[in-house]
Amino acid sequence: MNTATAQPPAWQEAIFEVLKAGDVRQVAYVPDAGHSHVIRCAQADPEIHDIVLTTEEEGVAVVSGAWLGGQRAALLMQSSGVGNCVNMFSLLKSCGFPFFTLVTMRGEYAEFNPWQGPMGKNTQGALELMGITVLRADDPDNVGEIVSAGFDAAFEAGEQVAVLLSQSLIGRKKWERK
Repeated sequence: MNTATAQPPAWQEAIFEVLKAGDVRQVAYVPDAGHSHVIRCAQADPEIHDIVLTTEEEGVAVVSGAWLGGQRAALLMQSSGVGNCVNMFSLLKSCGFPFFTLVTMRGEYAEFNPWQGPMGKNTQGALELMGITVLRADDPDNVGEIVSAGFDAAFEAGEQVAVLLSQSLIGRKKWERK
């Protein structure tokens, strides 16, 4: 099966629809298979500027700068990237910027890579320690509503919000041998 032409799960399309309906103009990300559909949609949309990052903490600055420039932005990252951002999260509280990130989880459901475990188990706690509201999406039927609620909390109420997309949504990952 060619995954490039396969229909994405409805929950992935629901995420992009929330971003588009919410007038997101910038999407910053470190490439990640769990975010690949949203990334491809952002790349294809002439109204959205997609920004490839070398490391996730750059994304905190990018989305903060977007806000200062009058635009809404979202940061897409994997749970391992949250650990890279902890120091930069202080910028959000100090300056009172709204913040919205979608985090694909690793280190939980059927994880094969032991390096993903420690941060995956501590992602929610790390975010909460930095004052970020955490919502979690485990059920594909509820992803759109949870992402929408988090988005509104960020951009209507001025909160800092992370939506964790469970590893069971994305599915099992395995080392590929060639």
